[in-house]
Amino acid sequence: MTDASGSLAGVKAAVFDAYGTLFDVNAAVQRYAEAVGPDADHLSEVWRNKQLEYSWTLALMGRYAAFWDLTVRALDYALALHPKVDPGLRERLLDAYRDLDAYPEVPGVLASLRKRGIRTAILTNGNAAMVDRAVASAGLADHLDAVLSVDDAQVFKTHPDAYRSALTRLAVGAGDVLFCSSNRWDVAGAAAFGFRTAWVNRKGLPEEYADLAPSSVVESLDGLL
Repeated sequence: MTDASGSLAGVKAAVFDAYGTLFDVNAAVQRYAEAVGPDADHLSEVWRNKQLEYSWTLALMGRYAAFWDLTVRALDYALALHPKVDPGLRERLLDAYRDLDAYPEVPGVLASLRKRGIRTAILTNGNAAMVDRAVASAGLADHLDAVLSVDDAQVFKTHPDAYRSALTRLAVGAGDVLFCSSNRWDVAGAAAFGFRTAWVNRKGLPEEYADLAPSSVVESLDGLL
């Protein structure tokens, strides 16, 4: 992990990816892990990977769909790939994804940033209805100044227009923003756009985009403070 001290100097807005960064994307399957059975971990992995793959593919095609629709399609694929998993769990898994658990440190970190005079915001691929419900169910609404979706740009991250939408809504310059994500590809996209970046490397993954290095690397959001 790189030293994050001083990473907040001059920052006017801390902008967070949502899924995987603030919300645990594996929590939906873990909630029903016993019912899913031995394929639970792989089902969750495929669900997440396909969700992202569909977003990238659509962006390259110049097309757009609500991220929730991609989430549903990805689960259907994951269930089809695991025929031993009871398909009757589909609706329960989708309901669980609507109300994902936030990582335990998230509320305190957001509150601490705001006490320092730093605005806090989400910038997510999730469509507005999807992320608004997640924020409400996790009790984070009072800790955020803005909840922003790529719905406004009609293109998924890592397209520059997705990141640019945050500047418009927050009325800040790219250099005023610290963008935080657990997804290394997202950090690379934000760095290419001109944001300062923090990679929340919760799983201790290896570096991938050396030419688009993050400003800092932390194990959890606590490392920002």
